[in-house]
Amino acid sequence: METPWPPELGKGTTLISLSKTPRLIQKSAQLSLRISVTDRCQLRCSYCMPSEGVPKKKHSDILSFEEIVRFVQILKSGFGISKVHITGGEPLIRPGVVELIARLDHEGIADLALTTNGQKLAQMAGDLKRAGLHRVNISLDSLNDRTFRKLTGGGRLDLSVKGIEAAIDQGLTPVKINMVVLRDINDHEVTSLARFGLELGCRVRFLELMPIGCAKEMFDDLFVPAWEVRERLESCFNLKEITCQAGQSSRNFQASDRVGRKGIIGFISPTSQPFCQGCRKMRLRSTGQLISCLAKGCGPSIRNLLQNDRPTVTRTLLRLVAEEICRKRSDRRFHTLAPMVGVGG
Repeated sequence: METPWPPELGKGTTLISLSKTPRLIQKSAQLSLRISVTDRCQLRCSYCMPSEGVPKKKHSDILSFEEIVRFVQILKSGFGISKVHITGGEPLIRPGVVELIARLDHEGIADLALTTNGQKLAQMAGDLKRAGLHRVNISLDSLNDRTFRKLTGGGRLDLSVKGIEAAIDQGLTPVKINMVVLRDINDHEVTSLARFGLELGCRVRFLELMPIGCAKEMFDDLFVPAWEVRERLESCFNLKEITCQAGQSSRNFQASDRVGRKGIIGFISPTSQPFCQGCRKMRLRSTGQLISCLAKGCGPSIRNLLQNDRPTVTRTLLRLVAEEICRKRSDRRFHTLAPMVGVGG
């Protein structure tokens, strides 16, 4: 008996019921999984982390590496996984994260990535590459020392730049540089950041601010739509759109300028141009909460299930995942109350 798969996952995709276990049978509908390994971060980016930080959790409060790997194995068996993306908080401050990368690499993930603020990347890039990490995304909201320190609550720009250079040297490519564009703070830097990234051979992506958590209060004053950033860039770059796949979060353009710089520039616009259609992303919080949509920010906790050895657990988890995919956002509103750092960045 076949049941129609939610239309958001693409025409023609179906679920087949096998012993009451939903199983994805179309390769193109494989899931992309973002895993937060910690809510902690050494920086205090104003749109992401509350100034007072987040409540301290005991080691026993967060998912173990065994539980994370088990969930990946279960998703692979029932749905297939196209990508696993490790996030935080800042994932590089989680002890043993290199070991986790090695375990996930052993699972044969086609795209194994990690997002970092870059502060510890220079010293860890080699170990991460040897463990099996494929590529990194690096947050870089300013090339101005003073602005960078203010935005990050004391971060060091030179460490993030060294992290980018180390990632390139180690072959953690394509390196993607992410900038959250904020009005009257860093929006005047978008062309210089684009040049910086393209000169290094990195992909540069400009992200819209989202009204999530502590960013809600500042949203109206600081929000810059992606179309406005694109207009600024078009004064310096020729941008030719690259056809995107359904559910792809970044709208990418082949960029070139008058002096021969070439590369890819992307825009992530969850507010002005939501990319919900075809979205196949799932998020797993460090505490074990499953989230199908960043805008909703809610979902069931699966940690107890991951700690259970009963044979029925796999079917239960796959059913929960299928149900969460069906609950993805159907409007343009953001309902997430938790800060960005608490929902996986």
